[in-house]
Amino acid sequence: MAESLGEAVGETVGYRIRFESKVGARTRIEVVTEGILARMIQDDPLLDGVAALIFDEFHERHLSADLGLALALDVQAQLREDLRIVLMSATLDGERLVRWLDAAGLRSEGRSHPVEIGHFPALRDEPLTGQLRRCVERALEAHPGDLLVFLPGQREIAQAERALLDALAGRDVRLLALHGELSVERQVEVLRPDPEGRRRVVLATNVAESSVTLPAVRVVIDSGLAREPRFDPNSGFSRLATVSISQASADQRAGRAGRVAEGWCYRLWPASQRLEPQRRAEIGQVELSALVLEMAVWGSSALRFPDPPPPGALAAGQELLRRLGALEGEAITPLGRRMLALGTQPRLAAMLAAAGEGERGLACDLAALVESRDPLRDRRDDLLSRWQALAALRAGRADPGVHRGTLQGIERQAGQWRRRLGARGAPTEASGYALGNLLAHAFPDRIARQHPQQPRRYQLANGRSARLFEDSALFGEPWLVISELRHEHGDALILRGTPVDPAKLQQDFAERFTEVDAVRWDAERRAIVAQRERRFERILLEARPLPSPDRSRYAEALVDAVRQLGLAALPWTEGLHQLRARIELLRRHCPEHGLPDMSDSALLDSLEDWLQPALAGKGRLDALAESELDAALRSRLEWSQRQALDRLAPTRISVPSGMDRRVDYTAEGDPVLAVKLQELFGMADTPRIADGRIPLTLHLLSPAGRPLQVTQDLKGFWERTYPEVRKEMKGRYPKHPWPDDPWSATPTHRAKPRGA
Repeated sequence: MAESLGEAVGETVGYRIRFESKVGARTRIEVVTEGILARMIQDDPLLDGVAALIFDEFHERHLSADLGLALALDVQAQLREDLRIVLMSATLDGERLVRWLDAAGLRSEGRSHPVEIGHFPALRDEPLTGQLRRCVERALEAHPGDLLVFLPGQREIAQAERALLDALAGRDVRLLALHGELSVERQVEVLRPDPEGRRRVVLATNVAESSVTLPAVRVVIDSGLAREPRFDPNSGFSRLATVSISQASADQRAGRAGRVAEGWCYRLWPASQRLEPQRRAEIGQVELSALVLEMAVWGSSALRFPDPPPPGALAAGQELLRRLGALEGEAITPLGRRMLALGTQPRLAAMLAAAGEGERGLACDLAALVESRDPLRDRRDDLLSRWQALAALRAGRADPGVHRGTLQGIERQAGQWRRRLGARGAPTEASGYALGNLLAHAFPDRIARQHPQQPRRYQLANGRSARLFEDSALFGEPWLVISELRHEHGDALILRGTPVDPAKLQQDFAERFTEVDAVRWDAERRAIVAQRERRFERILLEARPLPSPDRSRYAEALVDAVRQLGLAALPWTEGLHQLRARIELLRRHCPEHGLPDMSDSALLDSLEDWLQPALAGKGRLDALAESELDAALRSRLEWSQRQALDRLAPTRISVPSGMDRRVDYTAEGDPVLAVKLQELFGMADTPRIADGRIPLTLHLLSPAGRPLQVTQDLKGFWERTYPEVRKEMKGRYPKHPWPDDPWSATPTHRAKPRGA
């Protein structure tokens, strides 16, 4: 942009990015990252001197772009009606945004040339680098112009460079890389035609998808992959993951081949593979503590987002910020404001803000190490070995066990943090405890203590458990702070951590060491324990019995027991199972009576309401009588609902023999009435319940109580099936009546009188 004006960057056109800016008094246009924009609005809500905000490539739907737009819309609505806001993209879902913003939609067809698109198939079990090499060779022979190759990241670009060196040997072709970590000078070099007129093969991340135009490109080769942020539950951070691109991105990439003339696009995925139409918004896929912190500083959670943030992720973000000390309730703390000003993830910001003057250099190293890809080639689980590899790089010592490029990137990032924080210099020595004492401020929920009987197991401050793998470098450490976990069934697996000094924990987190009188259910002992406990958050440090426990708290502990053991721990009877089934039947067929949900999940969710009063004064679960459980369940019903239950779903039905027979509501399907056939002589219609809405399923029994027929059509049974039953049963049970005409016969539950 500056070059087109014949100026240097920083005059009319300038930029601001993380750790760097080039703007001056004459600057009229600033190109900023979306995160910088949010910072600018937070610092100056009036946006003094800014006439318009242009969100380019909005289809990418970065979280920071959604936040910047939400803040800008709030400023426009409250303070700056004159502020102009423009959203732009070649593949924007424009109609939806026009409706959401109630704004004008403008469309420009632009100038482009036709692009022929094809899919270049991979050979069986062929890696991406092999497929790419064949495709580049084919494109160089078949088409004119430069080649632009889209790859997901720097690692794949480096692999492709190695794979293509032989393929391009002897050709007058230049191989170049383009990604966001390159210097501005290196990027500008790629944006200009080759000074010697050579053809070029440019290996690029999606920075070339929409932000820049490369001259002379006639062929695009698209891997169909990109790096996008995804929440990583192992680390607790949002990290870049390799994912398939959207159809909108594929269209953007293909269009790069048609900027100067007709072009060709080779796609390295099968033609049968279907892509999502648009890129999914990051706000629904990443950890949201940074967004919660921004909204807390802004002073409003009523911001407008194109896609609202998920409530669960917002609640989790708030809880994390409270642990870090950034929020009290929903209000921002002074620490929270300092954390936001650092412009990084809240966990790392809390650590950087807590570092003393002599610790800042090491904190900068830790921030870079934790935020980056692992520089080690093996799976060691201690952070100290990673810091030692970084120190060796600074000292000029080669270590074959590291990814040198990754480590160099970590060193650059650590240096940027040192300049930002005013650290005196890079540290030359450190211990695992020094790392842990700092890292505890980033992961207070993952401070962990060794299990007293199982040395490979650790209890975390958040109440969960984790274990070391067999050859762990951390084995034997009494206290750890864990930066990365793999969540598995049962205990999580500790992937990365470092020891921490408990005396330092007592100094830095004194308020989290507590002493309480606890009355709770002990699952291992299957009994209530009453003891005075010393804890670090949820880690039990010491316990001794209470001589005079408060028995009023026993009911609450027994409720916890039921929540852990399940409802099966209660004294259920057949009658209670029938009660729940009757209520569920009426909930389905007679909803107008509003009977409560008696499912397992509903009962477990409301134990305090219906079960805890019944447990008052009891010290054991088996002290709860069946009649007390019945009364507790019925307490959920109002008087009118109990009346409706007894009337619409009776437990017994009177049959023509004069007897009352039990209705089984727990049978599969409709309720069952099991009754001897002779007791129903003269009855034409199947009995019904629930105001006639539900027919009973009749199990017609022999005199010996064995089923002869299952039916809901009693009339049809008498007319069609009874004659066959009579013929078969009359000889087997001669003492019982088997009349020719069941309609006029007297119903009975007895055998015929002797001599009849």
